[in-house]
Amino acid sequence: MLKSFIFSICIFISVLNYSQTYEIRYESSYNGKVQPNQDPLMVYANEKENFILNSKIKEQKSDYPFEISKIEKPSNTIFSYAFLKPDEIISTSDAESVDKQTFEITNQTKKILGYNCKKAITKINSNTIEVWFTNDLKISGGPSSLGQKLGLVLQIERNGNSATTAISLKKIKNSEIEKILSKEPVKTDLLSYRDLLWKSRFTTLSVFENEIINFSDESKSDEKIKRFANGTVILKKIKFPKIEAGDNIFVELKQQSNGDAYDRTGTVFFIPQEKSQSFFNGLENGIKTLPLYENGNGKQYYGVVSTNNYQPTVELMRFFTSFGINKFNHIQLKDKIWQTVSPFRQDITELKPSLSEKELWIGTFIGNYDKGGHKVSLDITIHHSDQLIHRNNKTIPLFNTTNIMEMAGQDYATMFDNDKGIFVEFNLEKDLKNAQLRYITTGHGGWENGDEFIPKINSIYFDGKLSFSFTPWRTDCGSYRLYNPASGNFPDGLSSSDLSRSNWCPGTITNPEFISLGDLKAGKHTIQVKIPQGKPEGTSFSAWNVSGVLLGSE
Repeated sequence: MLKSFIFSICIFISVLNYSQTYEIRYESSYNGKVQPNQDPLMVYANEKENFILNSKIKEQKSDYPFEISKIEKPSNTIFSYAFLKPDEIISTSDAESVDKQTFEITNQTKKILGYNCKKAITKINSNTIEVWFTNDLKISGGPSSLGQKLGLVLQIERNGNSATTAISLKKIKNSEIEKILSKEPVKTDLLSYRDLLWKSRFTTLSVFENEIINFSDESKSDEKIKRFANGTVILKKIKFPKIEAGDNIFVELKQQSNGDAYDRTGTVFFIPQEKSQSFFNGLENGIKTLPLYENGNGKQYYGVVSTNNYQPTVELMRFFTSFGINKFNHIQLKDKIWQTVSPFRQDITELKPSLSEKELWIGTFIGNYDKGGHKVSLDITIHHSDQLIHRNNKTIPLFNTTNIMEMAGQDYATMFDNDKGIFVEFNLEKDLKNAQLRYITTGHGGWENGDEFIPKINSIYFDGKLSFSFTPWRTDCGSYRLYNPASGNFPDGLSSSDLSRSNWCPGTITNPEFISLGDLKAGKHTIQVKIPQGKPEGTSFSAWNVSGVLLGSE
């Protein structure tokens, strides 16, 4: 009887020791300064398992998405749980990464929270990681998967400046994490898990997916996509959510040749609809239904400048297709492994005031006369941030000379052969602080003496005075040779895609210039752009695609 009682007591004590759980809180610091307004990282460690999460998750007050990690002992298998939405939980496991870790144990020691710690060093992606761990408590764990086999990690320091340090440690009866993990997750592989978690951290507005932009009488609109100018312009109406002050916005387009071997002008744009007339009217009813601009050279340019009743399209991104990417990858050259997709991605956060809570026609144009044309996918992503970078709350479209309706009769932007260039009058209803002109410019005329290959000064005049001048020019085009399988090769050893151009290269985007105009008073103002456009030679001529949007705060 006594032996049975003693055995039962021993089992009870063993269970108590086995289930003893420690709660450790960690805080982050940089160069010795504690980061403000942080949610402390929490670790619950015992001999059976360790949980890693932050304090808001423990209190069930965290915003989605959030993640909990569990390291199971003694296998050191990492189980990860991602809470993407209230009703969407995924999980994965990793049984190898902990065991693959290697450390150099040093002779350095120090005390953290009164516990004796040793220092171990490892390298991860060229970063030096110092791990301070203790064996005083006879358990292992830490604020990440690093050092799980060493002991209880109380500090991790990266490159001597960024640190995660334990600030409290106490025994508890139960972590109660099982309450948070009570719902059954959907299991997935590690790579898919990481991808789904990453994508859940931002909002994706899918505009186009593998849509064809070509030149064909067979290109017709359907219930999802509108097609104009024989299929060279595609449109879709997109509803934007409320975009907060600190949010960042990116536009991303992926392009492949579907038959066209040449480099072409492309643009992603939206159609403002704040005035009684919009570019959409021109697409539906013909380019000549839009406001006419004349500058004295005898030509007529429709829909390129703002008026009291009309605003031109706003460029989200100017891009240029490469020479035949993917479709013409069968063209072989020694030591050349061609890329299969041209990726174009650009920050457009400065245009936030025109997008937030708006329903807009988003379009893409690629100028081409090929029945196969090009294949594109387009997404717009919104990323939440508390850092306020762009403070403007007003965007005013002023001009866009890119002939988006080229294949439906819109003339090329040749108005810079006259000293007047492009001239816009506009009215500010209120004062505009910290005004900037978001200006995109590229020169075209693809022969030896065309403006595509001749540097030309762009001069911007505001209210009749020269505000900014520069020569838009790209000398890095040769960096994108592997995106251009069908690029012509010349006797001098160069490829056409290598040649420097007026602010563009085949397979790249053109970055906007942000021209400061200071504080502007309410009332009438003018913007004028002058470029010494080259003269035609036979049937060859030069043109300049320029667009301008006024930014500022009212």
